[in-house]
Amino acid sequence: MNKLLALIIALPLAAVCAPRYNVPFSWDTVPVYAHLANAVEDFTPEQHDFLAENFDLITIEKGHAKRKYGNAEQGFAIAVKEIKKRNPKAKVLFYWNSCIKIGGYKHNEKFPEGGDLVNRDGELMTIFNSSFIDLSQRDVQKWWADTANFAVRKCGADGIFVDAIGKYSRESRINQVGEKKGRALNKGMLSMVMDTRSKIGSSKILIQNGVSIDRDNIGYKMLKVTDGAMKEHFVSGNHVDKEKVAEAIETLQKAGRAGKMLVIKTWPGFDWRDKEAMDKPREERIKIAREAITFPLACFLIVAEPYSYFCYTWSYQGNDTGTFVEYPELKKPLGPPKGPAQRKGWKYKREFARASVFVDLETGEAKIDWK
Repeated sequence: MNKLLALIIALPLAAVCAPRYNVPFSWDTVPVYAHLANAVEDFTPEQHDFLAENFDLITIEKGHAKRKYGNAEQGFAIAVKEIKKRNPKAKVLFYWNSCIKIGGYKHNEKFPEGGDLVNRDGELMTIFNSSFIDLSQRDVQKWWADTANFAVRKCGADGIFVDAIGKYSRESRINQVGEKKGRALNKGMLSMVMDTRSKIGSSKILIQNGVSIDRDNIGYKMLKVTDGAMKEHFVSGNHVDKEKVAEAIETLQKAGRAGKMLVIKTWPGFDWRDKEAMDKPREERIKIAREAITFPLACFLIVAEPYSYFCYTWSYQGNDTGTFVEYPELKKPLGPPKGPAQRKGWKYKREFARASVFVDLETGEAKIDWK
């Protein structure tokens, strides 16, 4: 395993990117992706209908319907069954956090004794009332991979969404555990995901949350094992950091052109943490989101490659995530791109068969001319 891991780390990204994705994809309209859960009530029949009709690639977020069915695995399995009953070609991924032991999962009962992460003073490390897991321990890696395999083999998952891959690379956590332990945690994470790939098979999907073209970054190393990545905070409808967005565009273009799947999360200018926005009537939030979609969508189209998917919501959990909203732009004929985006300064242009796209990162202006 160590020799294989070292070989993968040494290879360039494109050398390990073989398009093998058993996932629906089309340029006919904007390719879209859903990422959501309802920890309390489960989805309604109408919501199952909407998901099945509008999305072929879906991640069911953490803890789905755990309060209704007693555990997240059962809630997930029921959601998958209902979605696939309506849309058999849909691919549904199981959310599984790579470093945090989130409550509500039946498989937490099998978590290895002594597997929680402690700092250099021997104190338990926690976040959001959950403990971190010590991925330097082989038993913990195996528990994680076995749970992922259970989700695929027994719950109907088409793959795994691997969240929070960068948590052990943050300076604050390195300071808590030390550099040597930090390296061991990231090495353990990579080994764990390789083990998961072996268990679930190459036909199943592995998507990580986090993408990088920096060879020393865990996101780059992981991307050689996984099928692709989410860019969770790409752009928002009301704020532009031109340097940050330009850097993200370059990263996504390189990853997409190397053959990786990309799920690109954008925002309408507010999210669930914005109390003022969330206190507004839902119809007002929908109006704001519809008015703000052009810039996020245009930025997505600048970077999109085959197996790139657009996600545009304001939350992940509950009945009001922004997922169940109709956007006319997402139904318009698009057609394949005629080539890569052209950049001049902070301006980008790209032509599709049925649309011309323009973005100016300096002014925040964007335009999509549908033909």
